[in-house]
Amino acid sequence: MKYIVSIFLFCLLSSCSKPGSQSDEFINWSTYLGDHASSQYSPLDQINRDNVSALQVAWQYDGGEAHPDHRSQIQCNPLVINGVLYGTTASLKVIALDAATGELLWSYNPYSDDFDNFGMGVNRGLMYHEGADHDILLYGAGQYVIALNPSDGSLRDEFGQDGYIDLQQGLGTNDSLLVLANTPGIIYQDLMIIGGRVSESTGAAPGHIRAFDVHTGEQKWIFHTIPKPGQAGYDSWPQDAYKRVGGANVWSGMALDIENDLVYCPTGSAAYDFYGGDRHGSNLYANSLLALRASTGEYVWHFQAVHHDIWDKDLPAPPNLFTMEKDGESILAIAQITKNGFVFIFNRLTGEALYPIVEQPVPSSELLGEQAWKTQPFPTTFPPFSRTELTAENLATRNPAARAYAEAIWENSNHTAGTYEPPSEKGTIIFPGFDGGGEWGGAAYDPEHGNLIINSNEVAWLNVMDKVKPASKGERTYQAHCQSCHGQTFESNQLYGNIPSLVNLKDRISIAEASQIIKHGKGIMPSFGYIDDESIEAVYHYINGEDDTEKALSSDWPYPYAMRGYKKLYAPDGYPMITPPWGQLTSINVESAKINWQIPLGEHAELTAVGMPITGTENYGGPIVTAGDLIFIGATMDNKIRAFDRSSGEELWAYTLPAAAYATPASYSINGKQYLVIACGGGKLGSDSGDHWLAFSL
Repeated sequence: MKYIVSIFLFCLLSSCSKPGSQSDEFINWSTYLGDHASSQYSPLDQINRDNVSALQVAWQYDGGEAHPDHRSQIQCNPLVINGVLYGTTASLKVIALDAATGELLWSYNPYSDDFDNFGMGVNRGLMYHEGADHDILLYGAGQYVIALNPSDGSLRDEFGQDGYIDLQQGLGTNDSLLVLANTPGIIYQDLMIIGGRVSESTGAAPGHIRAFDVHTGEQKWIFHTIPKPGQAGYDSWPQDAYKRVGGANVWSGMALDIENDLVYCPTGSAAYDFYGGDRHGSNLYANSLLALRASTGEYVWHFQAVHHDIWDKDLPAPPNLFTMEKDGESILAIAQITKNGFVFIFNRLTGEALYPIVEQPVPSSELLGEQAWKTQPFPTTFPPFSRTELTAENLATRNPAARAYAEAIWENSNHTAGTYEPPSEKGTIIFPGFDGGGEWGGAAYDPEHGNLIINSNEVAWLNVMDKVKPASKGERTYQAHCQSCHGQTFESNQLYGNIPSLVNLKDRISIAEASQIIKHGKGIMPSFGYIDDESIEAVYHYINGEDDTEKALSSDWPYPYAMRGYKKLYAPDGYPMITPPWGQLTSINVESAKINWQIPLGEHAELTAVGMPITGTENYGGPIVTAGDLIFIGATMDNKIRAFDRSSGEELWAYTLPAAAYATPASYSINGKQYLVIACGGGKLGSDSGDHWLAFSL
């Protein structure tokens, strides 16, 4: 009976059409993260807590195109439709695999022909549209959305220009500004609704939300996340902000209520991320959960989770839609997780908060020209899913060197105001971290028990804002566009996206090759097509110690400060400067607003071997929950995929993968046999890159 109820709930949540419908032959995973509600839930229970220990590899696909030099990754949550798995590889090819055997049916390479100049980037998933005459498979590669025939991988030439549309076009601004389709949009009727990744520095595109006709690629509507004159929210910005400010983009995915014609869009921060002296105001609709009419893009309601963001606190994941009981009433609800470890829950039709949220005072900024917002919203009843503030008691105690390092950072940084301590020249500790708390893997929702399952990071970072001084064009260009990732000294940053070293760059690549990479991107590095040739030449010479300081000091950097670079606070022994856990998995009941259980997620086996309790590790990618009373998740830097009892959090099974799985798994059934599948791409947190897909079954 439980299985029948689960199937009913799954179909109700996802409002399945043919590709997502259930039959004796196929039970599909037909939408990014499982369904339109972003549930990350499977109704399958053949694999359950009584037999999960017998799971074994059913098949493995090796693409053989991992790129260790520029740290390729696979972050893709696949689609599995009627026995075919659609996913992407380390080089952003689309692959169609027989989902029962792993046999390659076809592949599509976006770099061939007209796509030679694509930057690689990442892809987190695909979109599928069932049409009256033909079905369409859509996915993002770089700045393009590409339409394919799902039967053979051929381009659907009637879509856009010969099968693709360019997201940099049609925003009503400079068409050379960076927009990347790293996360899939969502399909409503004949519309593809999508956001995109944009720059977080100067020259950022606005993050407007758009809908395109899935057949022709024609843009049908646009919602301005940075409002224009006469639009609601315009007065929360300087009068000319809509002409020059970027960001406020939906990069993490969406959820859709088909029956009520509502699409839910979580937005990121305005650019520049860490200084808002040129964008005084609360800055709607940055850092907001937006409810729009899916058919027209009409505004319905919003909630701003961070006012005037100067911490890069994007809403990092799609929200979850579900029905809950509260005060004797059945309510259509929505939950949004945040990087700060908060969960905000609303009536999804009205935007009414279902648990109290209060505006609490936060500190002002000491940076010249900055006007930090005086209050920020905090949930008061619903519990956080990670530590949200550090104290001196949280500093590492595992060895004297780690303790000394932590105390030195603590004493010489700002930290007393917790999660909303403003950026500073002295240095500000950011916790739970720039990557959460919650991150793009999102939360899974268990409809049978009303629980949210959330994985989180708990690692301190340091943000130092340097006062900008007169500098050469090369130095200033580096500060504006390169320093936040590559740091002041050009050294590699393996702890943040495996960013390669630029030291002795001229010994490895020519200025012409560097120009090609800057303009078109490579690996996880996006394109910076708007940087002119003179600036590229200047920054190349600056990196190589050949800067011409005799030239006039100049730059287009418009701010009095620049962020020094992303710095995770790791002690000399190579581990976080705080006490564990450094990664957690948490189950919270949405009706009782209580944590069911919370456990460390991931293991540093070398620390366990010397007697430390399991610490948890940093993690990327999310969980799924199944009707078999199981939670499956990869995500951790120890290269494992694990199964947990969804009621207790007990680990029931683990398997060591050929590369770390920084992606969300999926589960499906073919001819009565249940499978679990996950992409293994590595490439983050210092881990080796891979190009593998693994499926498991009993």
